[in-house]
Amino acid sequence: MSTVRDSGAAERETDGRYKWVALSNTTMGVLIATIDGSIVIISLPAIFRGIGLDPLAPGNIGYLLWMILGYILVSAVLVVALGRLGDMFGRVRMYNMGFAIFACASLALSLDPLTGGSGALWLIGFRIVQAVGGSMLTANSAAILTDAFPARQRGMALGINQITALAGQFLGLLAGGLLATIDWRAVFWVSVPIGVVGTFWSYRSLREIGSRKPGRIDWVGNLTFTAGAGALLAAITYGIQPYGGHSTGWTNPYVLGGLGTGVTLLITFCVAETKIADPMFQLGLFRIRAFAAGNLAALLIAIARGGMQFMLIIWLQGIWLPLRGYDFERTPLWAGIFMLPLTIGFLLGGPVSGYLSDRYGARLFATTGLVLVAAAFVGLLTLPVDFPYPAFAGLLLLSGLGQGMFSAPNTSAIMGSVPSGQRGVASGMRSTFQNSGTALSIGLFFSLMITGLAGTLPHTLDSGLRAQGVPAGTAAQVAQLPPVSTLFATFLGNNLIGHLLGPSGVLHTLPAHNAQALTGMRFFPELISGPFHHGLVIVFSAAAVMALVGATASALRGRHSTTEPDEPTNSAREQRTWRKAPSS
Repeated sequence: MSTVRDSGAAERETDGRYKWVALSNTTMGVLIATIDGSIVIISLPAIFRGIGLDPLAPGNIGYLLWMILGYILVSAVLVVALGRLGDMFGRVRMYNMGFAIFACASLALSLDPLTGGSGALWLIGFRIVQAVGGSMLTANSAAILTDAFPARQRGMALGINQITALAGQFLGLLAGGLLATIDWRAVFWVSVPIGVVGTFWSYRSLREIGSRKPGRIDWVGNLTFTAGAGALLAAITYGIQPYGGHSTGWTNPYVLGGLGTGVTLLITFCVAETKIADPMFQLGLFRIRAFAAGNLAALLIAIARGGMQFMLIIWLQGIWLPLRGYDFERTPLWAGIFMLPLTIGFLLGGPVSGYLSDRYGARLFATTGLVLVAAAFVGLLTLPVDFPYPAFAGLLLLSGLGQGMFSAPNTSAIMGSVPSGQRGVASGMRSTFQNSGTALSIGLFFSLMITGLAGTLPHTLDSGLRAQGVPAGTAAQVAQLPPVSTLFATFLGNNLIGHLLGPSGVLHTLPAHNAQALTGMRFFPELISGPFHHGLVIVFSAAAVMALVGATASALRGRHSTTEPDEPTNSAREQRTWRKAPSS
């Protein structure tokens, strides 16, 4: 059994060079993990063309959803367990293993030998394996940095790491657009050399310097949480698909059963964790106000951010870029480029606010950041669908700055609020809230958008097609297409009208100018812009409210303390506070 060291000893043993090695390696790890979480979103049209599968054909939307959500769901479910295992067996050991798994899965993805549905299942399966490796990286990186850096520099280090992770979600969109124009396999090739280099580098350079808490594996907690969270998030995923004549699947018995099973298992998990000697989920940490408030705010902003990411992609790829003459095949790439102000805002706001929060506390910066995010959502609501880009870019920059101002200090406050021996599980719990928020946002905001589209889109499609000479029967058939299919067609940058009318041969029976208008760059974007804006108002209004509620939670986190809770200089009051959280 290895010697357990307190954080004060760890700081004395940490030389000036090692902490920067830990920061650079873990930042590279979370960057590639989060880039791969979003890189396929933009690349999906090229990927499905490469394996010869039409994602919009009946029965194939499930492949599309799991290609996007499989990685996110696994990340949301496993990070707590992997963070707890890091506390028990070594955070660096778990992190190193994660890099190796990630590299091997990336190689397998790039070598997919199958086509059609089998090819999609190969990609989905190894994306899940890749997510396991990525979860091991993200679950332990913050704990490794918290061990490596002294308290006075911790906010800066975690700020750089966290903002890099968040920026990776949007850099993945740009990278996917660029690489997909070369070859769809290049989307996965890019992770292989980075994974290999990162694996060797982490094995050679990182070392265990933090506290370890040997104990038994909590099998009951792991199984109930994994099964419960998995069932709940999977049910939400299927809830956005049509069922029984309804635009969404919330009346589907399997969806209702999944929701009920998931909630029941999570309640069982919470009860069990209070009775197990070495629980995987330290519920006692929620007695610490800074930990509880920080995670609540992080969950809410993750939901809002996920909704914004997907809605902006649909807005740019399906409407704004085609109206400016960009071919549908090029819109994924340019959508990533035009969203760069959001990433720039992250990179500007995160490290600076992380550094300043070390001196002045997290509450001011985190709360102000969420207020700016809410203001950006309100600003986006005021823009017309065919907006002037400078105003759009300014609002994205404001949102990025706000999210950066929030994320770095909030992460530092959460990680600095827990005892040193529980930093691994705390990091996993923090990542779980963040990843679960992203997964929940897809089900929540897609449902809101689909509900908005269902009320106006069928009539708009039917009347628009008839106006161009499409026979009434064909127009009615296309208008009855489930709104989720229209939404995903827009999301993928597809020319939906050409896609639907082409196989029927109707286009060849129409006058040339009508056929050209139907398949041109303006017909479908102009047709959907009204219904889409109706749904967009609902989505962004809900996101703004979440950001404001998150700001309120952040403001209630308590005052900043410059004293480390696990250092010998703690006051008696601080020591009493820390005894509330049970040790594992």
